[in-house]
Amino acid sequence: MTTREDASALVRRMQECFNTRRFDQAADLHTPGFFSHPLGTAGFEAGKDAWRMLVTRFPDVRVVAEDILVDGDKAAVRSSVQGIAAPDGGAQPMLFEIFRIDDGRFAEMWGASTGFPASASPEDLLG
Repeated sequence: MTTREDASALVRRMQECFNTRRFDQAADLHTPGFFSHPLGTAGFEAGKDAWRMLVTRFPDVRVVAEDILVDGDKAAVRSSVQGIAAPDGGAQPMLFEIFRIDDGRFAEMWGASTGFPASASPEDLLG
């Protein structure tokens, strides 16, 4: 079973890798068979490519975990996205992700976003 402390530390380490653009270090936080449901791919390489695409388009983007909820081997994370202007004064962009954790590493991820400018959500950038 994953503890709240362990899951929170893992999420914060991943976000620190993203925010400091140390994408290669984030690979160690994922199992070799990590599966991203939004990307429909196994392995973390596609995730690194997605991160690179996002920071190319939004060089000041940062993510900050606002809530981390843990149940068994799953962690649900609500993160604010900074460095991207909300469209037409709308709500700040947010990410919602659920991770399955296996032996202290991310094994699987589901996700969605809200508040991104049109055609600029992570899903749109990769689709």
